[in-house]
Amino acid sequence: MGLQDDATVMRILFGNRALPAAWRRGPRVAALGLALSLSSTAVLAYADLVSDRIDLGLFDDEPAPVPGSLPRVAHRIATGEPLRIVAFGSSSTEGIGASTRAASYPARLEALLRRALPQLGGDILVDNRGIGGEAVDEMLARLDRDVIKPAPDLVIWQTGSNDPLRGISLTHFRKATQAAVARIREAGIDVVLMEPQWCPALDATPGADRFRDAVRDIGAELGVPVIRRSDLMRGWIAQSRLTRSELFAKDGLHMADGGYALLAEAAAAEVVRGADAAATDTEPGPTVAE
Repeated sequence: MGLQDDATVMRILFGNRALPAAWRRGPRVAALGLALSLSSTAVLAYADLVSDRIDLGLFDDEPAPVPGSLPRVAHRIATGEPLRIVAFGSSSTEGIGASTRAASYPARLEALLRRALPQLGGDILVDNRGIGGEAVDEMLARLDRDVIKPAPDLVIWQTGSNDPLRGISLTHFRKATQAAVARIREAGIDVVLMEPQWCPALDATPGADRFRDAVRDIGAELGVPVIRRSDLMRGWIAQSRLTRSELFAKDGLHMADGGYALLAEAAAAEVVRGADAAATDTEPGPTVAE
C-alpha cells in the first residue's frame, strides 16, 4: 500500500463504526494521525493510546466486560506481558492459496501487531493452528489440544466455510460453535470469530450464506467480535483495492496473497478495537454535579 491520509487510515481501522474515545482526545490524536499517515499499514502506533487507557486492576472484581471487548488482551498490553494468540481454523488459517507460509494471514498478523505494540518488545506470537478441510466437529476434536491447553490470551477462530460444502446441519453447527465459544471463554481466553469467505465455490453452494449469518448471530448473542470477511472481500473488489486475481487463488475457493494481506490488517484492527473497548469499560464515568 502507498501513503494514506488520516481519514483513510481511520476508515480501514474502524470501518463505519464510531471511533474509540482515544481518537477524539487532545493533542496526542494529531501526533497519532501523523504517524499513521506515514505508515504502510493501518495499525501502526495505535497501541500507544490503548495502553495508556487501561486500568491495571482490570480483573479485580470488575463487572463482566462489554460485548466485543478483549479484556485479557487489554491486560497484557497494559502490563507489557507477552501476548499469545492462537489462529484456529481450516484452510484459510493454514494459508492454502498463499505463495508461502509467511504470506498467510496469521504470519502477517504477527508482524503487524509487533509493529503496532512496540511496548511489548516484539514478544507477540500468533500460533497458526489451521488445518485445511476441517468442519466444526473436526476442529472441536482438537479444541483442547490446540486452544485450551496452550492457554493463549486470544483465539481467532475462522469457521463455517467447509460445513456447507460437506452438508453439515446448520443447527448442529450453531450449537457446537456456541458450546465451544463458551468453553474457550470459561478458560479465560478472549475470542474473536471469523466468518466464511466470499468466493465462487461458496456462492454456488445452496445455503452457504446461512453459515455466514450463523457466525454473525453467535457473535451478537455471545458478545464476541466477528471479522466479517465476506463483506470485507466484496468491499476490497468494489473499492478496487484488489483485483479478483489478487484476491482469489486459482481454485476459486481460497484467498491469494493480496487477500491474506488485507485480512491480516482487518484482524489486527479487531484486536486493537477489542483492547480499546476493554479499556473504555474500565474508565470512570463523568462526575455529575449535584
